[in-house]
Amino acid sequence: MSTETVIVNCSEVGSESMAMPKRAYVTFLAGNGDYVKGVVGLAKGLRKAKSAYPLVVAVLPDVPQDHREILESQGCIVREIEPVYPPENQTQFAMAYYVINYSKLRIWEFVEYSKMIYLDGDIQVFGNIDHLFEYPDGYFYAVMDCFCEKTWRDTPQFKIGYCQQCPETIQWPAELGPSPPLYFNAGMFIYEPKLSTYNDLLNTLQVTPTTLFAEQDFLNMFFRDIYRPIPPVYNLVLAMLWRHPGKIDLDKVKVVHYCAAGAKPWRYTGKEENMQREDIKMLVDKWWKIYKDESLDYKNTSKDEAKATIPVHSENGVPSYITAPSAA
Repeated sequence: MSTETVIVNCSEVGSESMAMPKRAYVTFLAGNGDYVKGVVGLAKGLRKAKSAYPLVVAVLPDVPQDHREILESQGCIVREIEPVYPPENQTQFAMAYYVINYSKLRIWEFVEYSKMIYLDGDIQVFGNIDHLFEYPDGYFYAVMDCFCEKTWRDTPQFKIGYCQQCPETIQWPAELGPSPPLYFNAGMFIYEPKLSTYNDLLNTLQVTPTTLFAEQDFLNMFFRDIYRPIPPVYNLVLAMLWRHPGKIDLDKVKVVHYCAAGAKPWRYTGKEENMQREDIKMLVDKWWKIYKDESLDYKNTSKDEAKATIPVHSENGVPSYITAPSAA
């Protein structure tokens, strides 16, 4: 066995077999609401898909201790982060709660990982996507968004009926100038944590006026030059099912994003628009089957899985450690 040591944050972790994984999935959680159920479902979905990598949960200080314990019991690595806010008095968004989403920028500080895949808490993974970590470095990967839902009603795209998912249907009018650059949905993306990028993000945020879609618009602006689209099977925004049905084969979809109004499985009533569709009901049922499957609870998975000790912070120069599972 190799005796090579790995240095993480200037702390010696130990032998190669105990080294911290260099890749991980990451999600974000704020407040004491029911989104913790979504994150639990995500952790169990990754486990069902036999992912080889852990799930890190970036939590704000207002996430209660009992919610953190629930996540840890599901094998998640819980990392507290401080909030990030846009410049003062700039909070005019499509949805009021979007302001807290700027705190996602903190995940660029997780430099103990070389590459991470971010997933919103209202996402479920139905197929293994570990291969996405193999995409070439130096780019920002995500799925193109759809401009057809009412949340886009104040944009030129929505007003003229233009959508980048089918630009041939209604072409961008020449009198409006160049067509908009490709625009991704920030509910899922592949990125490389770097402190230099993190500092650039925060510095840029302070001089950038906020826009309707908050951190999603900001990330699109910041990573525009290195953005590379990936297929919608890796982040199926539910509106695609009724806006662009010809582009979706549900049998091939690996990641579902329950972001349509009324679509959160743990809040689902079926009363909102489009929520009585058979494909929506099927996807909600699939989420619940994973969430309720006790065999997917971390305590019921193989105890022979390798674990890594991870320094999460230091006190007086002495690192404190948590135990991280080899898979979420």
